[in-house]
Amino acid sequence: MAVNGKSKVISFSDLSGKKPYKCSDCQKCFATKGNLLTHTRIHTREKPFQCLECGKSFRHKNTLVAHARSHTGDKPFQCSECQKYFSQKGYLTTHMRVHTGDKPYQCSKCQKRFSVKCSLEKHMKVHTGEKPYQCKDCLKYFAHRSYLVKHMRVHTGEKPFLCSLCLKCFRDESTLAKHTRIHTGYKPHQCPHCMLCFTVRGNLVTHMRVHTGDRPFKCLDCEKCFTQMNALAIHRRIHTGSKPFKCSECIKCFSYKHSLVVHMRVHSGDKPFKCSECLKSFRQKGNLKTHMRVHTGEKPYECPECHRHFSERGSLVKHTRIHTRVKPYECSECQKCFRFKRRLVEHKQIHIRHTAYKCTK
Repeated sequence: MAVNGKSKVISFSDLSGKKPYKCSDCQKCFATKGNLLTHTRIHTREKPFQCLECGKSFRHKNTLVAHARSHTGDKPFQCSECQKYFSQKGYLTTHMRVHTGDKPYQCSKCQKRFSVKCSLEKHMKVHTGEKPYQCKDCLKYFAHRSYLVKHMRVHTGEKPFLCSLCLKCFRDESTLAKHTRIHTGYKPHQCPHCMLCFTVRGNLVTHMRVHTGDRPFKCLDCEKCFTQMNALAIHRRIHTGSKPFKCSECIKCFSYKHSLVVHMRVHSGDKPFKCSECLKSFRQKGNLKTHMRVHTGEKPYECPECHRHFSERGSLVKHTRIHTRVKPYECSECQKCFRFKRRLVEHKQIHIRHTAYKCTK
């Protein structure tokens, strides 16, 4: 048989399927003596083929030939679909799966498929829980080396990926890619129900819960459920009493960042919400909304007992105490109760005046 002008001898063992050449180290069998000799280099660690450029050695001649292309820049293998070039045939074979959609590597646990073997090997760590890469600074473990490399930038502060439009820097390339969509307006993730589009897939996943009604994040204290993890984390502060947002002026603390922002207007005097009718200003949008009812005459809160209407919910709550006879404000001196806080404050003056002129003897 002739191949490229050279004769190739096919042995009887090739045709018969027999493998008469056995490795004395691992007992693996081969059809030809040459294949056995090549294999034994795994055990002897012999690498007879050396690169003249960098001195790196290889077990196989064809591996050296492929490696040499890294120095010459030669890429002889071209994709017939997109005309992209590759230095090795194996790279082209892997690339072609982008066009064919072929995913020959399947996970035995969850049947998820992958186009390359290394992706399957990384995925398997999800099932095994293996995390061999450890951060030396905080001792956190990671399943993949690339995850550790990205994580280390948290400690070093390194942000090597620069946005060419606004010069903002990022720790990893994927975050930069998502950020650039702010400038381009590209929103590739579309909701199949309402056709609303999102720049990030995670935002679409969260949005889909509006349609499905799914609330996967559950509070262990009160069993209230939320669509987002951060919403649950904020809610948990009700139970823990955590107030992480501190005012730099008066040291007062708040559970929510928005509450601190509103509070800071007490110190700055800022009242950004202005009434279009009388030009009165307010610190909060809700206060402006309530105030507008003075001009519109709107009274959306109705008493279920006497059907009287009120412009504020708080006024309705106070009013209902006439019907329920609830008196939540108790005097600590004489235990007398009142419907309204202002009545308790007025009442306490009796005790204050009494003690002011009391004889000490």
